[in-house]
Amino acid sequence: QVQLVESGGGLVQPGGSLRLSCAASGRTISNFAMGWFRQAPGKEREFVAVISWNGGSTYYADSVKGRFTISRDNAKNTVYLQMNSLKPEDTALYYCAATIIMYGSTRRADFGSWGQGTQVTVSP
Repeated sequence: QVQLVESGGGLVQPGGSLRLSCAASGRTISNFAMGWFRQAPGKEREFVAVISWNGGSTYYADSVKGRFTISRDNAKNTVYLQMNSLKPEDTALYYCAATIIMYGSTRRADFGSWGQGTQVTVSP
């Protein structure tokens, strides 16, 4: 299938910004909807954002709406998550994932390929 590698995580102060990248290999991502999920210690993995296979539609969790933006560049085989106005509650391990459901999903079980995750820590 498709291999995914996240990058761009790190330590940032509240109110700051980070841009996560997800580089794909093995297959083009043009036939997949792409999503971002996150998981904090002791909590379940939760949906963050998804973008359809052609980039025509996006959907966000209420907790990040207006602050995060998902985008994709199929020519570069890469998906991005721009995170602005970061809050301590955004601290988590962020995962990129791919699904054959072309318009995407918010359900973890619908995503068949996952990256290893990149850590985002928001702290003063």
